[in-house]
Amino acid sequence: MSTHSSQRSFPGLRRQVVLAGLLALSTVSGSAADWAGFRGPAGNGVSQEAGVPERLDAGSIVWGIDLPGRGVSSPLIIGDRVLVTASSGARGDRLHVLCFRLSDGQLRWERQVWATGRTMTHEKISPAVPTPVSDGKAVYAIFSSNDCVALDLDGNLLWYRGLGKDYPNASNSLGMSSSLVFADGVLVAQVENDSESFTAGLDAATGRNRWKLERPKRANWTSPSVMKDSNGATLVLLQSSKGLTAVEPSTGRVVWNWAEGASTVPSTAVVGNRLYVPSNGLTVLEMQPDNSSPKSAWRSPQLRPGTASPLVLDGKVLVLNDQGILTCGDTGEGRRLWQLRLKGPFSATPVSAGGKIYCVNEVGMVQVVDPSGAEGTVVSELDLGQPVIGTPSIAAGSLFVRSDRRLFRIGRQSPL
Repeated sequence: MSTHSSQRSFPGLRRQVVLAGLLALSTVSGSAADWAGFRGPAGNGVSQEAGVPERLDAGSIVWGIDLPGRGVSSPLIIGDRVLVTASSGARGDRLHVLCFRLSDGQLRWERQVWATGRTMTHEKISPAVPTPVSDGKAVYAIFSSNDCVALDLDGNLLWYRGLGKDYPNASNSLGMSSSLVFADGVLVAQVENDSESFTAGLDAATGRNRWKLERPKRANWTSPSVMKDSNGATLVLLQSSKGLTAVEPSTGRVVWNWAEGASTVPSTAVVGNRLYVPSNGLTVLEMQPDNSSPKSAWRSPQLRPGTASPLVLDGKVLVLNDQGILTCGDTGEGRRLWQLRLKGPFSATPVSAGGKIYCVNEVGMVQVVDPSGAEGTVVSELDLGQPVIGTPSIAAGSLFVRSDRRLFRIGRQSPL
């Protein structure tokens, strides 16, 4: 929720900033090198991008630009475009979608709309919390006010939908954070809260409801994730306090339910035929050949994530708690291998490229971790000097980080 807050003395404070929505490889039609939604092309935070530097210093910053408003959402990188959302105004009701040139950060276009829904959030964040998504042809952005806008990649308006106006009780006092996912021509919007709680499938061409499911009435800041079943059909996973529900994205038909409870903050990661679910610590489910409800492979109370969603890399699963303890377990049995204390606190989910892990804490320090040895080690650090709640993105040999007011490209310059 992109989501994005740091103190346990504020109940629920971290929940409004989790940006734990996930995208599977099948959810976008753009280039494999694009970062087209929260946690990247495979929806699990792992990039195949080569050349992202692991030794960071001040000279690693290719460019840094000011944004016109606050935000927590992750940037998207589609070809030579970097897209990000923001919000401004005394009430946070001016909603921005901005597009910058990849090479130098120059503004290509900006579009603004007015919020029709509730814009109240915790003071640490803003209405620009959920991360947008792209199908490679358009960008779809939703805000904490439940306003949803579709633009083509040149910034032309395709449609606008005020879900906050249509469903005025669908909100909470801390702010909404669930990111959109795109699958089979449908945008899945998880709008779950203590009152008017639902998940909707919006037609990507029109913004109209294709379907709408009633959901558990409890505040929920997780994002949907996308997977393929054994027949190659796409399923969208909806996580809530009740557990995990798989639905057909085109119809909203419920395919199966796993009802053993789950977190309302970090989201499920899908890797192969396994689902890494933040539930009772961490529970790993295996998909079945007959596409029935998944079965538990193992469960580990020691691998409990904080706000950040789990990361799976090279036979290891890594979870980061809010204070900055990175815990590594093996994916075979969930046995804890090592722990590493990072400089926290954290809200952002780690991402990975080239076998390294990039962690950005709430005060804007990027810490690069090598998890390959018997113990994890910090390779380098870079202090951006800006508060960072949102999860970074990876593309074009670079790490893209948005602070509350600035957008950074860290890495190597792309050829012009």
